[in-house]
Parts: sequence; C-alpha cells; structure tokens
Amino acid sequence: MMRWSRACWLATAAVSCFVSNLVAQADEPRVTVGGQTYTPRSIVERNMGSEADQTTPFTPHRVIGNIYYVGTRTLSSFLIVTPAGHMLLNTTYERNVEGIRSSAESLGFRFGDVKLVLGNHAHGDHMEGDARLQELTGAQVVVMADDRAALEGIRPGGKLHPVDRTVRDGERVELGGTVLTAHLTAGHTPGCTAWTTTVQEGGRDYDVVFFCSLRAPARLTPETTAQLERSFALVRRLPCDVPLGDHPAQYRMEEKYGRLIGGNALAFVEPAGCMTEVEIQEAMFRALPPAR
Repeated sequence: MMRWSRACWLATAAVSCFVSNLVAQADEPRVTVGGQTYTPRSIVERNMGSEADQTTPFTPHRVIGNIYYVGTRTLSSFLIVTPAGHMLLNTTYERNVEGIRSSAESLGFRFGDVKLVLGNHAHGDHMEGDARLQELTGAQVVVMADDRAALEGIRPGGKLHPVDRTVRDGERVELGGTVLTAHLTAGHTPGCTAWTTTVQEGGRDYDVVFFCSLRAPARLTPETTAQLERSFALVRRLPCDVPLGDHPAQYRMEEKYGRLIGGNALAFVEPAGCMTEVEIQEAMFRALPPAR
C-alpha cells in the first residue's frame, strides 16, 4: 500500500508531488456512480487537467447573486462582492494571482477592494497565493484553525504564509452584509472547509455551498476514517441549491457556463446535483482498504 511522504503532506505547493504519489495505485479502486466509472487517476486528471488548464484563466462570469468566478480552467477562485469590499475564496497557485486580478478587473471590480481571503483547504493548488494576494490588496487571510500547521508549510519563494484570523467549525465570517459559515469537513486535510452562504437572485433566496474536496487519502488511518465519516454525514445535511467546488469539474462548470451564456440566469442552480460529487467521493472512500 502506498505511503505518502511528509513533504507531500506539509508542502503540497507542487501538484507534481501529489500526482506522483498517486500513480502507483492510480487505477484502483474503481467505482461507478451515475453510470460513470472513476478511479483515483481519473479523478485527479479530471480535477487538475494540464499545466495550461491550471494556469489559464477561464472566462470570468457571475455565478449567481454576488458570487463571481475568477479562477482558471481547473482551479476555482470565487469573488464574493459586497458594498464594504470583497471576499476572495481560493487564491490557487501564487503564479495565478495576477490572472485572478485581471479577471476581477475585467468584471468591473477593483482588486484592491478585496478585504478578506478565505480558502477551502491547505494545498498549494488552492491556497499558495494567499501571501501574494495580501501583498497586493492588504486583505486579511482567514483560515480554518485545523489547517494552520499545513498552511505554514506552504511558502512560495520563502514567503511566510499569512494567517490573520482562524475560525472553527460553525463560525461565521461577515462582510458588507454577506455571511459565510465555515463547516469543518476534514479528511482530505485536517481543516478542509465547506463554506455556505445565501444569495438572492430573481427575488428569491438560494443556498450556496462551496464544497471542499472529500477525496480520501490513499492510505486511510483510523483518524482520517473518522473524519471522513463525520464529513460525509455533515455535508448531506447542508441546505443546497447551488453546488460549487474547489475544482470546476466537481460541479460541471463549463457545461453550466454554456447555459449561462445561452441566457439561463439560473444555470448554476442544481439542487438535484448537490450530492453528486459527494456520492463519487464516498463510493471511492468505501472502496479503499480499511484503516489500520
């Protein structure tokens, strides 16, 4: 059974470390959900795509309400706009921060108005750019306390990873009348965080969930098994009309974006699809060898 190196758990700034550890058992186990078969390799390839996919900005767009997409083809970044400034969820790689700024500005927003930086989990492909974004905007970085140690190991160019505030499960972050609630969904990392909020569109409210990855590590331990059991149960209880994720493929962004530009303002509203990625990851988790 594959063992993950300490460097990969703590640094995680380079996805190559993550992928190379996965290759040894990448085609097992296999699970089928909704008529589609998945393996660890296929999920990573779906999520990450090519190097160009990870660094090329996707067309910035409004998702719903005050939520905008400003990430790349395969790494999600969301700008949450408020009258008191903006929140940025997931800076991705440091080299992507300039692209995030360009995307935000192309939508008509001033990048310097970003006041809070949040993240889903302490991996470099999601939070490596926090220090650079803070340099550009002066924004405060808010992280789940359980991921602080791992984040401190992400130091692009030797920069210290900023942490201005830590939150715990159930805590709320508020800016300009918009409230995001942090839900600890540990397993992928100790502090993996699903964020929830409510937005208005067309005169009604919609519950939005920014899911954190629920992909299990290749080697389950009793601790990670217990964490994931709790996390799967928790996310199934979250009110959800709009499922989003830290990788666009997790919520079929490109397909829904096509509907959006086709005139469907509610293209990302999909209550029936809120549990699709959860079901894929739980099936893979159940298929892994038991913890020991």
